[in-house]
Amino acid sequence: MITIISGTNRPNSSTLKLAKYYQRKFAEKGVEARVFPLTDLPDSIVATDLYGKRSKEFEPIQRMVTATEKFLFMIPEYNGSFPGVLKVFIDACDFPTSFYEKKAALVGVSSGKYGNIRGVDHFTGICNYVHLHVMPLKIHIAAINKELDEEGNLFAADTVKFTDEQIDKFIRF
Repeated sequence: MITIISGTNRPNSSTLKLAKYYQRKFAEKGVEARVFPLTDLPDSIVATDLYGKRSKEFEPIQRMVTATEKFLFMIPEYNGSFPGVLKVFIDACDFPTSFYEKKAALVGVSSGKYGNIRGVDHFTGICNYVHLHVMPLKIHIAAINKELDEEGNLFAADTVKFTDEQIDKFIRF
């Protein structure tokens, strides 16, 4: 199973719209993928699910993570890196069983012009530490607010080409 992590808890984010776009593209290729937006994390996660504690609210999330074979992380740029809530999510998951020897693809997203290159690099270091095998093709989508149409679809030819390539390679990865 592929799980697409929308790496922010910002409501109605472009990151979530892009995650749903990827989910549709996987479905067109006959591959099931679920989207997990970090808006679905328990509000109390910092108090209830770190340092070996586990809440009833996080248990189904942990089961989903454990059952996932491949993760696709949509990583928006926050203050020159990635959102803290994404790190909290990783920290709350059981170590090492959640991510160890599984596979990941990374997509950087920003409203600026660099597509969160720095944040994706920072997150790659975390993936390496938890033994997630990161696919070499990382996509960086800049000016995301100009890349998605009203229905949440990418339309710029180059962006569609590169995301399709990443999706195809991730299916084979």
